Amino acid sequence: MTGGVSAETIAALTGAEPRDLALYHEALTHGSSGAGDYQRLEFLGDRVLGLVIASELFRRFPKAAEGELSSRLHALASGETCARIAQALDLSAHVRFGAQAIGDGGRQSDNIAADVLEALIGALWLDLGEDAARAFITDKWGDMIEGQVAAPKHPKAALQEWALARKRRPPEYRLVRREGPDHAPRFRVAVSIGKLAEAEGEGASKQAAEKAAAAALLERLIQDDIK
Repeated sequence: MTGGVSAETIAALTGAEPRDLALYHEALTHGSSGAGDYQRLEFLGDRVLGLVIASELFRRFPKAAEGELSSRLHALASGETCARIAQALDLSAHVRFGAQAIGDGGRQSDNIAADVLEALIGALWLDLGEDAARAFITDKWGDMIEGQVAAPKHPKAALQEWALARKRRPPEYRLVRREGPDHAPRFRVAVSIGKLAEAEGEGASKQAAEKAAAAALLERLIQDDIK
C-alpha cells in the first residue's frame, strides 16, 4: 500500500466517520515504510482496550471474583485475540509496509496485526473519544465477552498451579533462540519443572512462546500423569 487510507475505508473498519484522518494513517503505518509508525498509538490503544474490557466485565459479571475477572481480561485483551479480530477485519491489507517487510511476510504476521488493531483503537479514542472506542470494542469483542461460560485459564497459570498442587518447583522459562527481523521476530522458549520434565514452544513474541511452551509441557504432564 503506497498511499493513505480513505475516510470511507476507516468508516467501514471502525463503524464511525473519522475526523482526523492523519491519526488513522499513523495507526496503519509500519516502521519499515520510513514514515512515523503505529507504536505510540498502539501503546495508547492497549490501555484503552484494557480499560473498556475491564469495565465491561465488571458490569456484565457482577458476581465474579477479581481472579476470574483478571483471567477473562487477560484472554480477551491478549495478542492472540487481537490478531484474530484484526484478521476478521483484514486489517493488514490496509497497512503501509516497506518492500522488505512485505517480502519478510509482514502482512501475514499475527503480532503486527494485533499491534495495528490496538493502534487503530488508540486513533479512534483520540479522534472521536471514549464512546466511539467503546462502541468499536464492544462490537468486535461482544460475543466473546458474553460467550465465555467459564473464565479461560492461561497455560502459564495452569502449569504453575499443577506444580504447586504437587509440591514441585515452580516452572522456569528460558529463551532458546530469537530469529527473524525486528518487525517479524520468532522466539523459541523452553520451560521446565526442576528435572521432572521440559518442553519448548514458539511464538511471535517471548510471551507467546512461553504460553506455547507451558501448554506443551502441561499436556505432556497430564498425559503421562507424572506425580
